Amino acid sequence: MAIPYAMENSVTSWADVAAQLVGVAAGRAPADLVIRGGALVNVQSREILDGWQVAIAEGRFAYVGPDAAHCIGANTRVIEAEGRYLIPGLCDGHMHIESGMLTPAEFAAAVIPHGTTTMFTDPHEIANVLGLAGVRMMHDEAMMQPVNIFTQMPSCAPSAPGLETTGFEISAEDVAEAMGWPGIVGLGEMMNFPGVINGDPQMLAEMAATMHVGKTVGGHYASPDKGVAFSAYVAGGAADDHEGTAEADALARVRNGMRSMMRLGSAWYDVESQITAVTERGLDPRNFILCTDDCMAETLVNDGHMNRVVRHAIACGCDPVVALQMATINTATHFGLERDLGSIAPGRRADVILTSDLKTLPIEHVIARGQTVAVDGKIAVECPHYDWPQSARQTVHLGKALGAADFDIPAPEGANAVTAKVIGVVENQAPTKALRFELPVTEGRVQATGEVCQIALVERHRATGDVTNGFVSGFGYSGEMAIASTVAHDSHHMIVVGTSRRDMALAANRLGQVGGGVTVFKDGVELAMVELPIAGLMSDRPAAQVAASAAKMIAAMAACGCTLNNAFMQHSLLALVVIPELRISDLGLVDVTKFEITDLFEDTP
Repeated sequence: MAIPYAMENSVTSWADVAAQLVGVAAGRAPADLVIRGGALVNVQSREILDGWQVAIAEGRFAYVGPDAAHCIGANTRVIEAEGRYLIPGLCDGHMHIESGMLTPAEFAAAVIPHGTTTMFTDPHEIANVLGLAGVRMMHDEAMMQPVNIFTQMPSCAPSAPGLETTGFEISAEDVAEAMGWPGIVGLGEMMNFPGVINGDPQMLAEMAATMHVGKTVGGHYASPDKGVAFSAYVAGGAADDHEGTAEADALARVRNGMRSMMRLGSAWYDVESQITAVTERGLDPRNFILCTDDCMAETLVNDGHMNRVVRHAIACGCDPVVALQMATINTATHFGLERDLGSIAPGRRADVILTSDLKTLPIEHVIARGQTVAVDGKIAVECPHYDWPQSARQTVHLGKALGAADFDIPAPEGANAVTAKVIGVVENQAPTKALRFELPVTEGRVQATGEVCQIALVERHRATGDVTNGFVSGFGYSGEMAIASTVAHDSHHMIVVGTSRRDMALAANRLGQVGGGVTVFKDGVELAMVELPIAGLMSDRPAAQVAASAAKMIAAMAACGCTLNNAFMQHSLLALVVIPELRISDLGLVDVTKFEITDLFEDTP
């Protein structure tokens, strides 16, 4: 039976209210709200228009100009801007709500005070766990919110067929069905770039179904090859890409007709290295978009969301108005929604922020669809919750209690030492390095020593009891410890990293007991736990509570010797088999430069 759609919260189409908007703009009817006494930042013309006023009716801008006095009636509410700037509500062009460990409702509640009024989300995390039904749940809760949360239908579950096993798979038929849902704005990031390049029929069918209805295909090209392979990928239809880490990546994207999405997330710092394409080379900024990709709750609560990204872009030398364009009109235009949002102009949804400074960007008053939703960092509206069923809360199936022996790594017969392939973590970046280490053998088992510790992928969707073991370097862990997480992009099995097989088993079993989350053990004792009961990915608690638990988890990682910035993001991506160079999956160690399963030991035949 189909799950009924939720009705979108308090939004009306332009066509439905055109007569009222025209009447207000012409002075024949009173506005609901007028904002005056400020300076309007016009992202359409890249101007700051001092003294311009706006009149709002039916949740949309009706009049924008020098004097809105003719729009004021007896019941019109008037906000005095008192010299502040009026800027459009901020848009996040590419993001995953699940990365905040929050449901759409709690994520919205966390970012609204930071001025984010529009999000373009790809729920491919839950798609890997619950399939199309999970995507529908995320879509429906998104549609209930007082701000704009558009959904991109996930394209790749699994992200790389043949290299991993997911809880559910997304088909081309699923994509075609979802394109008819009211909140779907396009196809989520096409991570299977080898499939596109090689003409995989399912990947091409998904993109065709999206373009057939005039919607946008999201890109994800993580290969350094910008030659023929990249051209083939772009020819397949991907319209944007957020995987760039250098100026050359941004140049390649825009020169081939794509939008370059530059991200600043909790652990991804890719704006500074790419924005020079605009600030120094002088490329047309209309083809550049700012986004977050992945933001943890702790970042949202303590540092901000898109306001943080815009401030960072400005600090990197970008003109403030250009930076705002990259987080408003450029994003709306890319998704074909520039007539509906992204600027302060007649007919658009009345999403507007009052701020006293364009560089430091304090978010002092946020209006979404004509209603005040936050003032001085405090949310002023409710964000309704979806009634998540038990099927979404019972998703961790280990099949058996794990013991230390499940994390043994047998050595080749007769070996006293081995040359092991080791995943090398890179701070603040998604790619890893394929490293080689000489490791000792004791009693027939390979031992992790020094800067190398163990990593395991524990199957959790089908209760097989399978454990894939390997090695990882770069976290700095010492002593006896383990960290386990059911957030394991993108297949979202369970990743366990540790120096103690006993603690690895304790951590894995603990997550099986609570239904998912993140736990840190040291010397046989649990130091921190973040419970994520929904799909093993999200909590429906408020962001501040989740952030507090996440902060304890980060502190516990540090207590185990980790010194990396936001190392949990690196931990959670160790199974992402579409980003080079080396990853782990339930099927084995994956060489992502070749897209094939590889042996753990160098000398293994």
